[in-house]
Amino acid sequence: MKAYHIDRFGSIGGIVRRSSENPRPGPKDVLMRVRASSLNYRDLMVLKGGGRGPTKPGVIPLSDGAGEVAAIGDEVTRVKVGDRIAGCFHPRWFGGPIKPDYLTDRLGANLDGMLAEYAVLSEEALVNVPSHLSFEEAATLPCAAVTAWVALTGHRSVTAGDTVLTLGSGGVSVFALQFAKLLGARVIARRPLQPRKLYG
Repeated sequence: MKAYHIDRFGSIGGIVRRSSENPRPGPKDVLMRVRASSLNYRDLMVLKGGGRGPTKPGVIPLSDGAGEVAAIGDEVTRVKVGDRIAGCFHPRWFGGPIKPDYLTDRLGANLDGMLAEYAVLSEEALVNVPSHLSFEEAATLPCAAVTAWVALTGHRSVTAGDTVLTLGSGGVSVFALQFAKLLGARVIARRPLQPRKLYG
């Protein structure tokens, strides 16, 4: 298997490509052949050595990816070989309000991520990809789309007649715009303010 690893945090120069044997799934794990992965701002934060939670040298970066099941562990019941799947951004958060301990394990930070030919995922930390989505489309959903969805439906759910302000044209903003319109809200999309250089 070919995969990229962050051997040194700080810049893109710390990422190296290496070859190794294909990983094997544990009893409750799934081996996904990665067909598409997407890049999020949080991946840049991880590369710089930060982000919200632990990181480890040598990790395979990128939290978001989609592909097909290549192999399954003996105890896996949720998917079968050939199924189209995507990994979950927070592999221990299964629902309800997010708790701090859910954030300790993060794909592409302290757990190997999606910038590889194969990825091993717990069967509980993946979702099926509907047939109408391409792998590329599905790979954009775990971080950006879920962030936008939680922002609009979490603490106070957006309803018809509400007004939603989105900033910029990044993935979260684009998903938020689409979800807000589906929920019947009025959307104001604003590009972020450009920093101005002040002269004394």
